[in-house]
Amino acid sequence: MDFYELGKELASLRKSKKISQQTIANDLHISRATISNFESGSFNDIGLKKVLQLVDYLGYELSLKEKSPFPTFEDIING
Repeated sequence: MDFYELGKELASLRKSKKISQQTIANDLHISRATISNFESGSFNDIGLKKVLQLVDYLGYELSLKEKSPFPTFEDIING
């Protein structure tokens, strides 16, 4: 998953929880425009700290895992 896909996924999660961009912006002290830009793929003004705040706000987490020498199913499909 790349940053663009992450923004789209967070937008989908936010909408499924019926939370507005403005609500998140107010709660996290991040501008609504920044959230909107990230969700639409224009993420040049958002840092990792803000992304992690958004992920946490929606009840999820990002984690690192050791890279496998074998391709994932997604890798094979995207071949």
